[in-house]
Amino acid sequence: MNLIFLGPPGAGKGTQAKRLAARYGIPHLSTGDILRKAAADGTPLGKQAQALMDAGKLVPDEIVNGIIDEALTSPEAAKGFLLDGFPRTVPQATALDEILQRRGRKIDHVILLQVPLKVLLDRLAGRQVCPKCQTSYGRNSPPKKPGICDKDGEKLEVRPDDQPERVQQRLQEYESKTALLTGYYKARGVVRPVDGVGSVDEVEKRIEKALS
Repeated sequence: MNLIFLGPPGAGKGTQAKRLAARYGIPHLSTGDILRKAAADGTPLGKQAQALMDAGKLVPDEIVNGIIDEALTSPEAAKGFLLDGFPRTVPQATALDEILQRRGRKIDHVILLQVPLKVLLDRLAGRQVCPKCQTSYGRNSPPKKPGICDKDGEKLEVRPDDQPERVQQRLQEYESKTALLTGYYKARGVVRPVDGVGSVDEVEKRIEKALS
């Protein structure tokens, strides 16, 4: 099964993507993780991406598309994958189509997590993330010990992107670019809207129902 997760910042994509990937036994391909791995592995594209990230610059589409292409050639992705954070724009979606067509593959489902603006702002305002395992905690899912990750005892951090001044900007960017992808994939009949409000378990059950 080849899946894409769409939804605004704070919708819970990362949390649900990890659960779904584990359930179906397919890799969870997060754009950030893929870029960091390519850089750590020292691939040519990874080195280019690392230099740009170190300089605080955006990694251009041609490099991101190439790194995604490389990730999809891995044996782990042979039976399916779950993309989280890619594509972000229609041009990236077009490039992904070309990458998959070369392999005789296609996107089966696009899971669209829908969450009201007020809920998103509330979630992002209280979100903390483990720098080691990337587990996210919030007001509705706090860690057992304040400020400490339940899994590995690391001190939790607030992502730079979750600072108040960046939150509104990220939501505007989503509406102006990423939200256009909904129409792109709706035309193919593969979009599965899911209510993203509720507990992690409740949302997971809705996703399973949408895919079935």
